[in-house]
Amino acid sequence: MTQTPFIIAVDGPAGVGKGTLAKALASHYNLALLETGLLYRALAFKVILNNVDAQNEDEVASLAHTMTASDTVNSILRQDHVANMASKIAPYPKVRAALLDFQRTFARTPPPGANGTILDGRDVGTCVLPDAPFKFFLDADVEIRAKRRYEELLLRGIDAIYANVLEDMRVRDRQDREREISPLKAASDAVLIDTSHLSIGDVFEKACAHIDRAPDPKG
Repeated sequence: MTQTPFIIAVDGPAGVGKGTLAKALASHYNLALLETGLLYRALAFKVILNNVDAQNEDEVASLAHTMTASDTVNSILRQDHVANMASKIAPYPKVRAALLDFQRTFARTPPPGANGTILDGRDVGTCVLPDAPFKFFLDADVEIRAKRRYEELLLRGIDAIYANVLEDMRVRDRQDREREISPLKAASDAVLIDTSHLSIGDVFEKACAHIDRAPDPKG
């Protein structure tokens, strides 16, 4: 009988703490981590770096097939010019198909030494890995999430106005939840965790408690 892979999917809107939870779970269970939200930015950076014609879907899709997990680990991916390029190439169906295949392959083939994989994003549990044995959907009040993001920006030395951060987050939420392709929503079998008034440790403990109740979660 084929053993179920140890895969965790973590979804949720911006500023909810899913990245922090994913990193903590990856360390705790020795899992390979993929932050799926950076995939399109990583591809966009490759497009820029290789002078690929961003209007040529086939060329961009071909580049997408060269992606590796290490491509997502680069601080430059947070810069505006990369984000702008990502928004141009993200709608291409061939690009989306290539990156979807990449995510599924990554999830099902952990690197040597890893016990499994964990992916965080916005549609991992619903679209990318609907059969993942462990799914979490994190959410929190938008004003609390905006405050977290605002404080994070200040700590990074970036000037910010709370009202603008809040409005940007509301717009992003609406776009994510109402988009036609893979809208942001909790999978029907996902464990819902409201992080509004929970510490990072509290969220981590809730997730671990659910995972550890499963028979032989580490495979």
